[in-house]
Amino acid sequence: MSDDQRGTTPIDVQEYIASMPQGMGGLNEKMGVELVEVSAERVVATMPVEGNTQPYGLLHGGASVVLAETLGSIGSALHAHPDRVAVGVDINATHHRAATGGTVTGVATPAHLGRTSATWEVVITDERGKRVCTSRITCSLVPRERLGF
Repeated sequence: MSDDQRGTTPIDVQEYIASMPQGMGGLNEKMGVELVEVSAERVVATMPVEGNTQPYGLLHGGASVVLAETLGSIGSALHAHPDRVAVGVDINATHHRAATGGTVTGVATPAHLGRTSATWEVVITDERGKRVCTSRITCSLVPRERLGF
């Protein structure tokens, strides 16, 4: 990935997915997470509510956390590249309202981009633009050679 791709210029989403060792990963694929926009300053994805609900038919809070962790991790990985690897160390979520159908959209923006850690705020909204969940994820940026990559 070039330095240009690490900036605010959006990256081709399909090219980015193809560059990942296991694509979007099994969990994201099962949950229907689809990347819409990727840059070092903003990561956006959608996820259907259907298939990601709890017993009352509402969007499962854990599904929102999966979406948030995916977005924050991708953003952190872009920031860390090429010398470091992003490893999630903390995530929290506040669930504001229920979603019962349609698609939710997560938008991740950086709160802190440091040398050894990155923190992202992720706002998840429903199709009406109403906030469903706010999450914050922090990743440790570990030297690539320490992980054997």
